[in-house]
Amino acid sequence: MSSFNLCNLPPWAIASRHFCDHPQDIEIQGVREANRFLFELLDSLDSPDERALRFDAYLSVKFQLHRWESQTTPEARRSLKNGYLRFLRGWGFDSNSIEGAALKGWVESRIGIPPTFHKEPISGTGSDAYFLYVVDRMNGSARTAGINDQLDLLYTFTQYELRRRLDGQRWVTLFRGINDAREHEVVERSGPRDLVVRANSLSSFTDDCERAWEFGTTVWEARIPLARVFYLGGLLPTSILKGEREWLVIGGELPVRLVR
Repeated sequence: MSSFNLCNLPPWAIASRHFCDHPQDIEIQGVREANRFLFELLDSLDSPDERALRFDAYLSVKFQLHRWESQTTPEARRSLKNGYLRFLRGWGFDSNSIEGAALKGWVESRIGIPPTFHKEPISGTGSDAYFLYVVDRMNGSARTAGINDQLDLLYTFTQYELRRRLDGQRWVTLFRGINDAREHEVVERSGPRDLVVRANSLSSFTDDCERAWEFGTTVWEARIPLARVFYLGGLLPTSILKGEREWLVIGGELPVRLVR
């Protein structure tokens, strides 16, 4: 774990199995306060689709993403064109892409949980694998202006919508298909089907068990704290990650059960 983060809880607490049983809200420092007018507007809207459209429009204006065509240099046009939606699409194609590294980098910088896998297992911050991840992360972040600030708002909006749509719920049951067992370290085995794993800093899950089998020869079932959900497909007015009913989940220790 990192020794610091930019949220209201320490990294070791968020990444612990205790957090899975006793979740607390995670607040990225200053995001709600700096964008309070957005959330006041969202409070007044009953339609989830309308809230998603207003959120996307707000980010487009705040980060000038809609003005990419008016820029005078290719670098400036690319910087604005490649907004947060581009990074979600990149993750959807390949979580080990440079866009995937940027998303994992957001978790590391804001939550304090470094990745355990990016193209290969990462044994620690001094390893060659970590260095290669950092190169991808830097290349990804260089593609657009303020990507971490955009992702701050995306996570905060996701949490806002989850609280509003799933009033009173604190967990969701999700599934993950596994092919490469190296991506997640097994911390403890408490039974033939019950494990505690150390999940990667950001991982894809689905709420459809049958769909999970399409992505692995082994399927995990996990009760995920909603506070660890970074994004879910279909939340925004696009088809990004919607087809696989994909949920992006922040990592740490996670009790899972093998599905037969």
